[in-house]
Amino acid sequence: MKNSTKKINNSGFLDHLVELRSRLLYIIGVILICLLALMPFANDIYTFLAKPLFDVMPDNSTMIAVDVASPFLAPFKLVFLMSVAITIPFTLYQLWAFIAPGLYENEKKLVAPVIIFSTSLFYAGMCFAYFVVFPLVFSFFTTIAPEGVEISTDISSFLNFVIKMFFAFGLAFEVPILTFLAIKFGLSTHKSLSKKRPYIVVGAFVVGMLLTPPDVISQVLLAIPIWILFEFGLFLSKFITDPKINKKDQASKRFDKIEDDDFDSDEY
Repeated sequence: MKNSTKKINNSGFLDHLVELRSRLLYIIGVILICLLALMPFANDIYTFLAKPLFDVMPDNSTMIAVDVASPFLAPFKLVFLMSVAITIPFTLYQLWAFIAPGLYENEKKLVAPVIIFSTSLFYAGMCFAYFVVFPLVFSFFTTIAPEGVEISTDISSFLNFVIKMFFAFGLAFEVPILTFLAIKFGLSTHKSLSKKRPYIVVGAFVVGMLLTPPDVISQVLLAIPIWILFEFGLFLSKFITDPKINKKDQASKRFDKIEDDDFDSDEY
């Protein structure tokens, strides 16, 4: 009997591994397809990415490639990361489809909106970095250069810089989701987070200091959205029912269901 139970458990575990492998292959396949589609436009995409820098560079200034392979590797790295970013919705869907069978119905209803809004906010953070932060930061860096210093940015260093900024602002824009989930699952309350507002504002500036270059402009431009988005998440949390009440309701429903089952079995 024990051996048969072990075989069933092992077969179930192997089935999960096979499904996980299949979904990972789907994710990798879609990323590769997107990469192949973008590769012919790699140089054009890199030029578009560097446009905020080109607009503020002095006349007759150009970017340089220090390493021999940089003219190929930098655009390739860019389109690869862009492929990963573009396919984030598909990747999250595959991960959700893998764990969905083990979730309750109320959890399934929550996962889909969280995935949609978190992905949208991440993209919004990247757009904010490109259209708002980059022009200001690059203009600041180019204007404070000492006299006699020619600005010639390396294409690989520039790419690493903008990737870091995209990642920082993309994560910063997830603050409303984190605030919402923290209150939804009872990790904190609206009242408690409201009282901790001064500490959160200070924490936002600390995060801005750690994730951005050592200049005041980019630090403030990251810290202020974190604060505003925290307030937005706090506003949304007003419409959340107290999770303790939800747990009590669920427990009472389960207890009533058990009593009904016992009553039916007694009748039978």
